[in-house]
Amino acid sequence: MTQLGQYPAAKHVIAHISDTHFLGGGRPLYGKVATDEHLSLALRQLEHSGAKPEALVFTGDLADLGEPDAYTRLRALVEPTAERLGAQIIWVMGNHDERLQYSKQLFDTEGDTEPQDRVYWLGGLRLIALDSSVPGFHHGDLTGSQLEWLSAELAKPAAEGTIIALHHPPIPTPLLEAMGMLELQDQQSLEKVIRGTDVRAILAGHLHYSTHSIFAGVPVSVAAATCYTLDLSAGDRILSGVDFGQAFNMVHVYEDRLVHSIIPVGQPPEVSGFSGENWPTIEAMTPEQRIAMFSDKASPFNSAEAASSD
Repeated sequence: MTQLGQYPAAKHVIAHISDTHFLGGGRPLYGKVATDEHLSLALRQLEHSGAKPEALVFTGDLADLGEPDAYTRLRALVEPTAERLGAQIIWVMGNHDERLQYSKQLFDTEGDTEPQDRVYWLGGLRLIALDSSVPGFHHGDLTGSQLEWLSAELAKPAAEGTIIALHHPPIPTPLLEAMGMLELQDQQSLEKVIRGTDVRAILAGHLHYSTHSIFAGVPVSVAAATCYTLDLSAGDRILSGVDFGQAFNMVHVYEDRLVHSIIPVGQPPEVSGFSGENWPTIEAMTPEQRIAMFSDKASPFNSAEAASSD
């Protein structure tokens, strides 16, 4: 597709999905939330978007109770989509996941209770899946051995930099103070390891709402859940989970920046639009013709009639 703006195409595209919270046997979460259907819809939207991600990154809480069948069904749903897209799947541990079942069912191993830290490569871009889970608890932490391993890995710069994916985001949660009780502990130690390295972004989940911040001079992007989200406007509630507002993110990696785009999950009615059949006409125009047609407020395209869905 012709690039119509000032920027070239992104060098890498990543789909960032989080908090699927599958239960064994396809049971609805809390007896109400159709987790499988929500993720299935998100994956269909991803394919329909025309985006060609190189990786599907799932930042934790893949299963709600760590049940083997939950991981098996998750793989059965995600792997065909990844194969059609030509994308590799990058799983990340969350506090609801169990290391033994996670490693056995998702990586076809005998099962492992050690931290599930792994390194992946997208060409010259390094992606590190970091296990911030604490067995038996919901808050996050990283052991001294994990930090030493991460420091040694980051001591070898990647040609196109590094993205870290972990479940617990190292950021404040000002609109949901209760999540402070379940945050990543000892964030200062992680900051010392990351600051000044080639880490370009941190992808996370856990919060069940989309948010962004900075940590150790690095942008942090949190993807909302595909299962359910937390209502940040429910001031009379400590926590309020709602079956609404699910989303996933698209990450476009450019040479000098990253762009994170939030894609709501759902099929809302279109109120205005412009058919994709018009792309050849647009591509055949000169830049000056495009400005005259699409930027000029007095052009035929910008009339009220043209703005309606065709």
